[in-house]
Amino acid sequence: MPIVGHKRLLEITDKLLQCAGASSDESEIIARHVIGANLAGHDSHGIIQIPTYIDRVKRGHIIPGAPFDIVQETPSTTVADGHWGFGYVVSEHVMRMTIEKAKTQGAAAATVYRQSHVGRVADYPLMAAKEGLIGLMTADSGRTAKAVAPFGGREPRLGTNPICVAVPSNLDGPLFIDMATSAVAAGKVELAKARGVDIPEGWVVD
Repeated sequence: MPIVGHKRLLEITDKLLQCAGASSDESEIIARHVIGANLAGHDSHGIIQIPTYIDRVKRGHIIPGAPFDIVQETPSTTVADGHWGFGYVVSEHVMRMTIEKAKTQGAAAATVYRQSHVGRVADYPLMAAKEGLIGLMTADSGRTAKAVAPFGGREPRLGTNPICVAVPSNLDGPLFIDMATSAVAAGKVELAKARGVDIPEGWVVD
């Protein structure tokens, strides 16, 4: 198996995304998050996702360069419309806004609608934790087809609906939990398929 350094992976990801229509700013942000997931040991949310994003661009499910609008805003809240742009770009921008509001107001909240896959959810609450704040983020499946059967059910009705909480600590790093509310993150199933390995019993309903 070939070994590719992370700097080279960043370059490859950046070029692939720009060829698909992403701007240099968009591709830099996405590549940083995606390869960061690989480096954190979460290959399910790493470079393996890039072909899916390119396919979604072709289908019109992701719109490169989509405008980013603040629909409603108060000193402590934000409602943003991502216009189906890259989720990484929109979520990172909104989290930075929310962090700054929390610093002055004590607490802040934001919601984003019409955006695409945001990748590893932990990336965003960890931004807050690095600033000495508690970060919380939840997500739904957006335009992606529902993939989760309710408990006891046999047909998909729900998204994987991940949630992450990150808090500062006096340890070597922040304390955080990042999890799907399904039996497993969808990316873990995709990764197992790509590697040709079996998945544990209980991950899927057949």
